[in-house]
Amino acid sequence: MFKIGDLAVYPAHGVGKIASIENKAISGKTQKFYIIQILESGAKIMIPVDNAESVGLRRIVDKSVVLKVYAVLKERSDIVMDNQTWNRRYREYMNKIKTGCVIEVAKVLRDIYLLKTDKDLSFGERKMMDTARNLLIKELSIAKKTKEDRIEKELDRLMSF
Repeated sequence: MFKIGDLAVYPAHGVGKIASIENKAISGKTQKFYIIQILESGAKIMIPVDNAESVGLRRIVDKSVVLKVYAVLKERSDIVMDNQTWNRRYREYMNKIKTGCVIEVAKVLRDIYLLKTDKDLSFGERKMMDTARNLLIKELSIAKKTKEDRIEKELDRLMSF
């Protein structure tokens, strides 16, 4: 699926580069692993090649998906802000981020941003918003082949009313 040097998205961690593909013996069984270096944090993650799809490892979205992400960020009319507790919202948002789907991450950013207009965000909410924002900025900049600061400005423009 991937080769050395490819960029891939690992859910909740963001964009990484396939640094190597290695055989490792674990519990007496030899498996092939992708060794991924996450661009944002520098962390190295080992993912069994056979499990790559099931853990959500995927290619960077196509440029055409960027327009869909922007449409999600602009949505305002059909959004119902629920009054559930923060820890329930947090779990819901984390589950969306863990899917690795760029559209779901955009929904998290939009929903927290809208929540911010109604109330002061808690530390956890601000951190979740930053996480979603950073995941989007990195992937969209690669998809559009443009600088991250330009994507950041586009997101700011889209999120302001």
